[in-house]
Amino acid sequence: MKEAAYFGLCQATPNPAHKGQKYATMKTKSTDVTHASASLSCRDALTDILRTGAQRLLTHAIEAEVAEFVGARSHLVGAQGHREVVRNGHMPARSIVTGIGPVEVRQPRIRDRRPPGEAEKFSSRILPPYLRKTRSIEELVPWLYLKGISTGDFPEALAALVGADAKGLSASTVTRLVEAWQDEHQAWSARSLAGKRYAYVWADGVHFNIRLQEDRQCILVLMGATPEGRKELIAVADGHRESEESWRALLLDAKSRGLAVDPRLATGDGALGFWKALAQVFPATRAQRCWVHKLANVLDKMPKRVQPEAKRMLHATCMAGTREEANRAFDVFVQTYAAKHPGATNCLAKDREELMAFYDFPAEHWLHIRTTNPIESVFATVRLRTAKTKGSGSRAACLAMVFKLMESASKRWRALNGSALVPEVIAGVQFADGIRSQRIAA
Repeated sequence: MKEAAYFGLCQATPNPAHKGQKYATMKTKSTDVTHASASLSCRDALTDILRTGAQRLLTHAIEAEVAEFVGARSHLVGAQGHREVVRNGHMPARSIVTGIGPVEVRQPRIRDRRPPGEAEKFSSRILPPYLRKTRSIEELVPWLYLKGISTGDFPEALAALVGADAKGLSASTVTRLVEAWQDEHQAWSARSLAGKRYAYVWADGVHFNIRLQEDRQCILVLMGATPEGRKELIAVADGHRESEESWRALLLDAKSRGLAVDPRLATGDGALGFWKALAQVFPATRAQRCWVHKLANVLDKMPKRVQPEAKRMLHATCMAGTREEANRAFDVFVQTYAAKHPGATNCLAKDREELMAFYDFPAEHWLHIRTTNPIESVFATVRLRTAKTKGSGSRAACLAMVFKLMESASKRWRALNGSALVPEVIAGVQFADGIRSQRIAA
């Protein structure tokens, strides 16, 4: 208390020996503003220098490319001794939007006097005919949109990033991008899956709000583990409330495109539609219930005062080192709470076998296959984007956006632990409590 009082006193009592301190502070603030303005000017000057240098380098590179093209045809001479392939001035200047702002460039024009059947058309590898934006800018626009920048805020965001003089980047650009993504998703959804083998698949459906529509959209996602241990998107489709019909249509479509071999294990939540459809389309695939979803469902049927201890017991069950230990922990949980919370114990007990399926696969893979986290972690990004924009404007736009977000996220997916064991799983090598038992399944 004394120290606090002393500190407050020092703060409240002016020091007569420093009467000029107030003016010094004002001067410092003014100086800071001046320094900030000077720093901004320096940055703008540096950008101009970089842009001028880039323009000069680009011009030199194109000139060298044209000189090489013309020089390689210097031996072509007409009847009057004149060269057939020559330079012929420059094409109109055009502006290329780059990461340091717009760069103006003029490309030399080439004239080929040979007959139409023999004449060659020069096409620059550095500066294609219709290039208006560099690849980094092409990727920047969808990245901003997918990260939550609304179409109306694009001009301001892009002006801050690449300069106020940048043209061709606006809300309409995003609209065209979304349409292109829809076409891209359709083409991707029709690709061949012939020869594909997946040791594991993860399935989940996530609901999204669509503006001006009452019904929520359910997007179904199927992901697989390749023989190399890499996670790979198999299908992204618009479904109807995770119904059996929607899942069966998705799985049958994958099968019709070449996915002929049943995956060894499928991980999903308790949505009955998927499991019914899976049994019809890929009957040899075993089922693994997601422990995260099951834990949440069980705890939801219990009062909050007992949830911490119940959660600890459930964790002890799914993290047990062997099936026998897991069954013992499972039984203890049921015996402890069956009398007072039968709804919770029945919810757990009905999926006992499906919750323990992961014990028959390599222990290195347990982290990946006992939950649907490989999909859920990606959907967290999707939910963040849709929350910022208050939902998508249409079902088609939402589906395209989810596809592009998952495609973007897939570039950062890490391989499964123990990837070298995935081919053994596909081959049918059996495991008990995560250890290879050296027997091959039929």
